[in-house]
Amino acid sequence: MKYKAVVFDMDGTLLDTLADLADAMNRVLAEHGFATHPVDAYRHFVGSGASRLVARALPADRQDEELRALCLQSFLREYESGWRNKTCLYEGVPELLGALAARKIPMAVLTNKPQAFAELCMQEFLSRWDFTLTLGQMPGVAVKPDPAGPRQVIRHLGVQPEEILYLGDTDVDMFTAVNAGMHPVGVLWGFRAERELLDAGAAVLLRHPMELVSLLD
Repeated sequence: MKYKAVVFDMDGTLLDTLADLADAMNRVLAEHGFATHPVDAYRHFVGSGASRLVARALPADRQDEELRALCLQSFLREYESGWRNKTCLYEGVPELLGALAARKIPMAVLTNKPQAFAELCMQEFLSRWDFTLTLGQMPGVAVKPDPAGPRQVIRHLGVQPEEILYLGDTDVDMFTAVNAGMHPVGVLWGFRAERELLDAGAAVLLRHPMELVSLLD
C-alpha cells in the first residue's frame, strides 16, 4: 500500500500536554473541596474530550449533570490560563514532521481537544509545518471514535481512507482509525500502554516518531 497522507492525534501523540491538563483539572477539584489526582492518573482520564475528562476526575458519587457542567466551565477557564506552561513537542516529532514535509506528504490533525485550544497549540508549537486541517472538538461534530470527524478530514485531504496513516496513543484513536477505514498506527511515547493499542486494533506500533518514515518507503 502506498500511503499518501498522515493524520495525527494531538495530545499524547504530537504534544505532551498531560501536566497542563492535570494541573488545570486539579485546581478545579481543589476549588470544590475534592481530592486531586497525581498527574499519571490523567493518562486514563484524557482522550475522549473535555467533558469526559471532567467526569472521570470527579468523585464517583458526585456525577450530577449540574456539577459536571459547572466543573467543565471551570476546567476550560483554568486550562486557558495555563495550557502552555509545561506542554512541549515529543522528542523526535520535529524531525518526523520535517521528513514528511520534505516528502510533500499532506498532514492533518484530528483531536478531541476543544477546537480553540487545538488551534492555540498549533500556533504555538506546530506552526513551522504545513498542516492541511486541524479538526478538534466543536459543536455539531461528534468526538472520536465517531467516524463523522475523520470523514471530514478524509474529504479535505482528497485521498482514500486506506491511503492514510492515522497516528494516536489511545484506544479511542485506534477505534477512530478502524471506524473510518484509515491505517491505525499506535504510538508508545504517549499516554497509554501497548496492550491497549493492540486490543483496539493497532496495525503497527511505533516506539519513536521517525519509525513512521519506513512505512512510507
